[in-house]
Amino acid sequence: MAIEQVFQCPKTIAKLRGGALGNLMEGFCQWLLNTGFGCSCIRRHLGNVSHLNAFLGDSHTPPLETLSAQDVTAFFEEYPRVSRHRGALQAHLDAVRASINRFIAYLLSQGLYEAPVEAPIYQPLLDGYLAWLRREHGATSGTCELRAASLVKFLRWLGPQATAEGLSVLSAEQVEQFFLAAAREQGQAARRSLQAALRTFFRFCFQQGIVQQCLDRAVPTLRTYKRARPPRGLDEQQVQQVLAGVDRRCAAGQRDYAILQLLSTYGVRAGQVRALRLDDIHWTNNEILFRATKKGKDALLPLSREVGESLLVYLCEARPTGCWPEVFLTCRAPYHPLAENCIVSQIVRQRLAGAGIEAPAHGAHVFRHAFATRMLAEGHSLKAIGDVLGHRHLSTTFIYTTVDFKALADVALPWPEEETA
Repeated sequence: MAIEQVFQCPKTIAKLRGGALGNLMEGFCQWLLNTGFGCSCIRRHLGNVSHLNAFLGDSHTPPLETLSAQDVTAFFEEYPRVSRHRGALQAHLDAVRASINRFIAYLLSQGLYEAPVEAPIYQPLLDGYLAWLRREHGATSGTCELRAASLVKFLRWLGPQATAEGLSVLSAEQVEQFFLAAAREQGQAARRSLQAALRTFFRFCFQQGIVQQCLDRAVPTLRTYKRARPPRGLDEQQVQQVLAGVDRRCAAGQRDYAILQLLSTYGVRAGQVRALRLDDIHWTNNEILFRATKKGKDALLPLSREVGESLLVYLCEARPTGCWPEVFLTCRAPYHPLAENCIVSQIVRQRLAGAGIEAPAHGAHVFRHAFATRMLAEGHSLKAIGDVLGHRHLSTTFIYTTVDFKALADVALPWPEEETA
């Protein structure tokens, strides 16, 4: 039995096995053990969930087969008033909430949690649009999340009109009014994301017959200038400073060092690092394969000695054991592959801050810019740079020409001297 592996006191074991949640606690404990949690952490989670168990009834209460969202909501409304915890109440409530959220994650995985059924009025439209985006445009999960976040702002602005019937009477003036108002409060990147989301959404609506005329041209185009500023990357000294600042005596440091080595050595995107699989590293041939993202090209590149050594150290000493095909996993239980590209960028931000570097940007792309700038300075052609970076079109690589200061100096006109009378 799983609970007996963690607890020894018969009274505690009986308490956990009794009450409304008694039938669910054993499975929860086993799930925590299987996902890599330590015994002390499991004891804490089960102890916190026992407060919910006590709230739902005493030892004579018939056991529940499932847990509902209403039960959890009612518990958190009542528990702060009756809690007898001796320490800081808010810290205790946060710990209990974290444990119950972990319990809910287990129940969801087993189909034992009754989630709220209320959905926004616009949910059918949003779900249909995202399915169309994946099917027709081959959009990745990251792109879908970005488009959904932008589109939800518009659908919430529409209110009761955010239905198929409401969109049928939507006017171009309404679209323009919303976009101009939203654009005033957003930066350039957010405006472009909103613009793309709205235009693709209206094309979806037109294709599905929801609207009679395509309103994608009603979304205003705000003037921006390509290559108005140089790419926001690191210089070579800063790259080495970040790498040198990683403490590789712990598992997180060994993992992060390997990730930073990949970013700086190959200029790959965060998504390519996250998606790197064990069989993408060809140790015999000294090659490493990076899968294409954003409809680019796969890149099969030589495996450098430094990258190979950092990967070996991580795989042999720090990577949790398991059957996951992805190379990089979380460092804390429950162990699983890195869920989002932003986690890689978060690692970069933390390591930049740890090295005391004030970079113009703080995501994983700063290493990509640094890599392209370094190749350009070494005299490589734009075609070669684009091939390594996985660009399908050379125009995408042109952004890095703005940092070729040597070439710019060669074509610069002499500064006119001031004539004195």
